[in-house]
Amino acid sequence: MTDAVPRPAAPAPVIAFFDVDNTLVRGASVYYVGRAAFRRGLISWRDVSVFAWHQFRFLAVGENHRHLRSARTRALGLVRGHQSEAIVSLTRDVYRDDIVPNLLSEMVDRAKNHVAQGHEVWLVTATPTVLAEVIVEGIGVTGALGTGVEISEDGRFTGEILGDLMHGPEKARAAIAYAAERGVSLADCVAYSDSSNDIPLLEAVGTAYAVNPDKKLATHAALRGWQVITVVPPAPVRVARTPNRRS
Repeated sequence: MTDAVPRPAAPAPVIAFFDVDNTLVRGASVYYVGRAAFRRGLISWRDVSVFAWHQFRFLAVGENHRHLRSARTRALGLVRGHQSEAIVSLTRDVYRDDIVPNLLSEMVDRAKNHVAQGHEVWLVTATPTVLAEVIVEGIGVTGALGTGVEISEDGRFTGEILGDLMHGPEKARAAIAYAAERGVSLADCVAYSDSSNDIPLLEAVGTAYAVNPDKKLATHAALRGWQVITVVPPAPVRVARTPNRRS
């Protein structure tokens, strides 16, 4: 009787966690929501200029929790009272017209490569889930752990956040909880981010990548021996003032 040939062990399951703003997409994704709302005449030029200021600060000096919360609050204020179907339509326009031209193609390719290897790929982002899920669909990854937004019984956005803003340590907690739910060892997981605010997430996984890191993250990555990925972002798409919009 011939002994059966032992089968090779199945590879360990892997989850790759990706930050969104300045990791997969140039700049802050909520800025693009504001710009689209301006194009639709939902907000004034003065309103969109505030979003532009947040975008400038984000690109120039990186994430700041206070400014990030302020930008998210303004973005949620835009959708207050609107039917969820209308906002999903808006986010699809945002993805097509604003986010696609600002995707960091090298990082999108990395995400797709993880998918091709059978890994789960989750976006972990302060971006409202309603927009993050459109990005998920667009680039073809598994799902999004984003900031939840409240919807009333009649299907309208209230403008309020559900739970905590998905930022900083909250990202690590969400990733740890999801990996535990799936029975996946964090030692086999991967994370990508540009921001020192995401150090707790990067520390939680077995393999961490710093993408165009801010100064603090670059220093931390050097101390921890993490690989640094330098990506050349696409040229910015500028907004021209439209005379027939209300001011």
